[in-house]
Amino acid sequence: MKRFFSSLLSLVLLLAALAAWIVLPWQLVLALCAAIALWMVVTRSGRLAREATKIGIASLPQRWGASLVIVVGIAGVVGVLVAMLAMGEGFKATLNQTGSDDTAILLRAGSQAETNSVITRDQAPLIGALPGIAHAKDGKPITSPELSQVVNLASKNDGSDVNVQFRGVGPEAWALRPQLKIVQGRKFTPGLREIVVGKGAQRQFRDIAVGKQLKLANQQWTIVGVFAANDSHDSELWTDADVLGPAYQRQAYQSMTVKLDGKRGFKQLKAALAADPRLKLDIATTHDYYSKQSEALTKLIKILGTVIGAIMAIGAVFGALNSMYAAVAGRAREIATLRAIGFRGLPVVTAVMLETMLLALLGGLAGGAIAWLLFNGYTVSTLGNNFSQVVFQFKVTPELAWSGLKWALGIGLVGGLFPALRAARLPVTEALRAA
Repeated sequence: MKRFFSSLLSLVLLLAALAAWIVLPWQLVLALCAAIALWMVVTRSGRLAREATKIGIASLPQRWGASLVIVVGIAGVVGVLVAMLAMGEGFKATLNQTGSDDTAILLRAGSQAETNSVITRDQAPLIGALPGIAHAKDGKPITSPELSQVVNLASKNDGSDVNVQFRGVGPEAWALRPQLKIVQGRKFTPGLREIVVGKGAQRQFRDIAVGKQLKLANQQWTIVGVFAANDSHDSELWTDADVLGPAYQRQAYQSMTVKLDGKRGFKQLKAALAADPRLKLDIATTHDYYSKQSEALTKLIKILGTVIGAIMAIGAVFGALNSMYAAVAGRAREIATLRAIGFRGLPVVTAVMLETMLLALLGGLAGGAIAWLLFNGYTVSTLGNNFSQVVFQFKVTPELAWSGLKWALGIGLVGGLFPALRAARLPVTEALRAA
């Protein structure tokens, strides 16, 4: 029983150390590596560990099969983990790039998204008269009452119906989003059933080239232009809100986007909304609103990626354990000889550990490189909070690559620890007789 609890405690401590290693910042990792390097140069036991490590690394080509098992297993773990997290990072980055701090979006109080918000048409002029909203040169408030309608388009991949956001906007929508540029064709003409499409939507869906016609709400709409925004609006179709509303029998708007009047504009507008009982509306900067839209999915992807990575990591750990145990058994005479000529337990443990960590490092670098080559910039779409597809690209960032590398080294740490301890405890006389 005492041995069982001792083993259980050791396992818990090992898992805790591994978890601490995964969240360790790069500064501390570099400091730890520098401390180990200094120990291997300054101290006698460190120098012995360095020489033992050289011998082990020199023999790696003779054990290329077992070494390859470790490298490939860890590369698979890191590749899958980084790719999964890159999907969440890409989705988050796309929504974080949407909106700005000098524009605000107004929704019905308590609404989390445009789909469940209502702003009546008689509220729109009341909002435009509030303080905190910037005005154009002609004196008109820079506001855009908007509608969001989900429509079905055929996917380019398999032809299946996919939800797409069909946004109706006001005349000032272009001034509110200066990053949005027409890259093909022209803007839609107010009052006509004309559409401009985002370049992301054009890549993902069929039959939305300039000049094509779409049948939506039993009416023919003409595509007259393509725009690029480099954010989530790239996934949308745009038209005049006053044309979209009657087509879908919508008597009210769903949101109001406004240009804020300087740094104090947001506070002024928020206070004015709170003081007017006719306007029970919530307000947020467009940057904050779209950033919040990404939180739930990003968190889910991160959890799924971590769970899948952890399951695969367990398999990679067992692969590393088997390979390193076999390596220690095959090098029993070599290790026993080192022990006999004065190499103590610590240098031997360090040598086996560093050998495993080197293989893990190679696996981590390979996995990160594969994830970057195959997935960085890969375009996909997923369902957003408005129940429509958001087109985005996988984003393999240096931070994700670093996280994958730490996972690789953590697997190498666990996979090499027990074989290293066995090598240090190997009885010299028995090992020499067995050899």
